[in-house]
Amino acid sequence: MRRLARRFGAPFALCEVFLDQFVLDVSKKRKARFYLAVRESDHPCGAQVMGSDPDEIVPAALRLAEFGFDLIDLNFACPVPKVLSRGRGGALMKDVPRALEIAARVRDALPARIPLTVKLRKSFDGSPENTAHLFELLDGLFRLGISAVTLHGRTVRERYTGVADWETVRRAAEFVHGRNGVILGSGDLFSAKTALERIAQTGVDGVAIARGAIGNPWIFRDINALCAGRPLPPPPSLAEQLDVIRQHWSLSEELYGFRRASTEMRKFLLKYAEFHPRKEDLRMAFVKFKSPEELERIFRTYYENAGEG
Repeated sequence: MRRLARRFGAPFALCEVFLDQFVLDVSKKRKARFYLAVRESDHPCGAQVMGSDPDEIVPAALRLAEFGFDLIDLNFACPVPKVLSRGRGGALMKDVPRALEIAARVRDALPARIPLTVKLRKSFDGSPENTAHLFELLDGLFRLGISAVTLHGRTVRERYTGVADWETVRRAAEFVHGRNGVILGSGDLFSAKTALERIAQTGVDGVAIARGAIGNPWIFRDINALCAGRPLPPPPSLAEQLDVIRQHWSLSEELYGFRRASTEMRKFLLKYAEFHPRKEDLRMAFVKFKSPEELERIFRTYYENAGEG
């Protein structure tokens, strides 16, 4: 996914979040080639890590830097209940001292050439006490020398429900710029037009495209076109869609083999199907295939023999 995003114009890509203990364990095994591989063409590429114990997250961050990641991002935003119950991810939005201790320890340990960034949400929940923690965190983080923050405009408790609060992102941008910091906005960015509108409305330095890029790497092409003052490109034709899906599948199968790739790629295939005029039928086909021959038959039926679209 990162490689396709870069191919379509994303200037920088961040990998999926790693648990610190997982990094320390997997980096000793052959499985590291699945998770920690960074090729020359991937740069610049960042690694995101989360944990609650500085004594584990620091060595994990150092290992990720050793594997070739250009930047380390600390995740203080993940809303998954199992993560929160262990004091990780978004739980740190309500534990400012622990969050700042982790950031300070990691920043001190990393080589100066490796930027440290942090992913945040607007607060842990809607309570006044926790709402104030965002600006306390922002102030402390930039005093420690981090390079940037990415702020998602929902609380941790909201997860992905409701609508992202870009007004809080705007206020945070003013606060961060007052400290000569860099801030990216995140939340509900599913089109190039929306991404540019949010930058203009809030004054953030850029945006982080997350869910909006799954099954739609063309969003980066579209954003670059609008930024350059060009018209929005037409949606990808069926032939263009198939070409990208084949590229994505090939990269995944090369890394994992067919069986594992089938599992890893399922969520991407279902999202790619959203562009198709027969998306419900195609989604069902992507759910059911069990062999390379069945997958190839899906490609032929829904893309090669479907005419223009």
